[in-house]
Amino acid sequence: MKTRQQLIEMHCIHSSDCKPLSKAEIELQLSALPGWEFADGAINHTYKFSNYYETIAFVNTLANIAHLHDHHPDLFVSYKHCTVALSTHEVQGISENDFIIAALADRSYDNRNSFHL
Repeated sequence: MKTRQQLIEMHCIHSSDCKPLSKAEIELQLSALPGWEFADGAINHTYKFSNYYETIAFVNTLANIAHLHDHHPDLFVSYKHCTVALSTHEVQGISENDFIIAALADRSYDNRNSFHL
């Protein structure tokens, strides 16, 4: 298992080089990311915000992270919420890449006070 900080310091590898994690490996790695859960074939987390602007600022930040890592989550956006769902289609399951993006999403959320008008 990697810590959240170790995941943040990593970079996603090409999805064709990924290996799927077992359910036991997924559950173990989830323990490093409080609030995330494994359901419906993805790891998921819902973030809550004060207003629409903060929500969209987070989405834009996460879009940039996804672009830089070439690993793109499914995002479900509403006025004060964004649910992030991660899986690796190439392996038809969860890979370490998903946990890297999850950790980076958490860090972005933790730094959401830097989202200014």
